[in-house]
Amino acid sequence: MVPLALQQALSALIGEAQLAVRALPGCALKLWLIDEHNMDRAFSSEETQRILEDPPYWSFCWASGLAMARYLAAHPHWVAGKRVLDFGAGSGIAGIAAARAGALEVVACDLDPLALHACRANARLNDVKLGYSSDFFAEADRFDLILVADVLYDRANLPLLDAFLKRGRQALVADSRVRDFSHPLYRQLEVLQALTLPDLAEPHEFRRVSLYHASREPL
Repeated sequence: MVPLALQQALSALIGEAQLAVRALPGCALKLWLIDEHNMDRAFSSEETQRILEDPPYWSFCWASGLAMARYLAAHPHWVAGKRVLDFGAGSGIAGIAAARAGALEVVACDLDPLALHACRANARLNDVKLGYSSDFFAEADRFDLILVADVLYDRANLPLLDAFLKRGRQALVADSRVRDFSHPLYRQLEVLQALTLPDLAEPHEFRRVSLYHASREPL
């Protein structure tokens, strides 16, 4: 059954938009996403304005989130038996992937109440249990790993790189937007290929997802 609160919120933004379950390529997860057929028309000026003012990030699977989910499925040792926080969770894909990969605890954290609704709906869809938080800075320093996907799209967010290591012993960051951030604690692990769903026909460069790791303690 379509999550009613999410569908109502999406309809208020984009009159014809519908949520639909979509299986994700390259991993055994599925999400409630905006139906790709809704993206084939021109939006009215009113719809465009509403989207800009209140973007429904939670209704997309962003490339970095998909890349992170695939990476955790292939390398479960990053999360197995650990306490994990998914920062800026959006749809919850990274946290859900962590839970499926054997994390002891996963908290989905997002400022947007609708994103947390989406995380709950998607957790049910994938038969996993998550915790939820709307305030990262209110969380205790108790996490083994902070997961971060598609958050560094704005360079103003780069100071968060330090904040992640004040709530978690390690951080795993996936990003396709900021190519040249320099931080003494973060090292690039690899570059992954993924795309945003529904496909926004983004430039090829945004389908190249860089994965970074940082630790505040010697490994």
